[in-house]
Amino acid sequence: MKQSLAGLSIKEIEAHLSPLPSFRAKQIYKWIVRGADSFEDMTDIPFTLQKQLQKDFSIYSGAVTSCYEGGNTKKIVITLHDGFKIEAVLLSDAADRLTACISTQAGCPAGCVFCKTGSLGFIRNLESAEIAEQFLHLGNLIANYSRGGAEEHVIDNIVVMGMGEPLFNLANLKKAIIFFSDKSGLNFSRRRITVSTCGICEELFEFVKEPFARLALSLTTGDEELRQKLMPVTKNNPLEKVRQSLRIFQDNGGGRVTLEAPLLKGINTREKDAKSIADFAKGLDTVVNIIPWNPVEGLEFEGKPLCEPTKKETSDYIKMLEGYGLKVTTRLHKGKRIMGACGQLGGTD
Repeated sequence: MKQSLAGLSIKEIEAHLSPLPSFRAKQIYKWIVRGADSFEDMTDIPFTLQKQLQKDFSIYSGAVTSCYEGGNTKKIVITLHDGFKIEAVLLSDAADRLTACISTQAGCPAGCVFCKTGSLGFIRNLESAEIAEQFLHLGNLIANYSRGGAEEHVIDNIVVMGMGEPLFNLANLKKAIIFFSDKSGLNFSRRRITVSTCGICEELFEFVKEPFARLALSLTTGDEELRQKLMPVTKNNPLEKVRQSLRIFQDNGGGRVTLEAPLLKGINTREKDAKSIADFAKGLDTVVNIIPWNPVEGLEFEGKPLCEPTKKETSDYIKMLEGYGLKVTTRLHKGKRIMGACGQLGGTD
């Protein structure tokens, strides 16, 4: 298999290109972060060198093998070099801001009962370059993606909310975020990158020591017993320890934490659940993001199929949370028709 170069640092590319002069690595790096998908696009590199690079290297390790579009959402399926598949999503909001939703694992070990990816089981961690490549592939979907310079990129935010539990692949995630934030490349502000986790305590305590991105916690409910049934991975990650880590995160300048609450009809929409979230949030700077469950065929809880909450059930729950003084937002069903919404990834191909 050819060595791929996308997602690597200038120094890593330089090492692979040795004994070529170092300025060639810088040229190639610049073209990659601009969205070049072939060496022939690199017009300041001699033709003979282009051909040699094409023979010895590839730009990407994976390939986009399917693309789905619905409304303001695009989803790509990337087939990795070993044949496994991952998905990444490009979302657009009402203000035309673009957000790249990327994955950190093929499959997922967390096993959340309401998530399609969790039903696939764990396949493997992604390398840092495979995480970074997703952003570049999504950028190339945009018709007016800038070829003039990385500083003109049009994707505004990155959310690490795709396939997998990011903290189980923390080292590669950190390296990918270094690639995103490199000032000589994409120059992406870490304040515009959000990592979503189920709350894996050991890695979470490492994450919060020196926050390198914004943080979202998939809380679902503050009822410990119910949360452990819905999210099996949380059995060894008690909420009190998770809460302690969030306090450290904020003490270290990490900023406001988003508490994500996927709503399941008749399951976690009780007054008890609203109060449990309010109790968990006490003393923390938080916003609760309500996510009405996005349908996935075949998923069930305690022998019964999962269902979307009704609009009234959702609005009543939001009022309960607001009644406890919580800031609340609602996530729209973007990408639902193409199985690109929260909890649906892995449902195509």
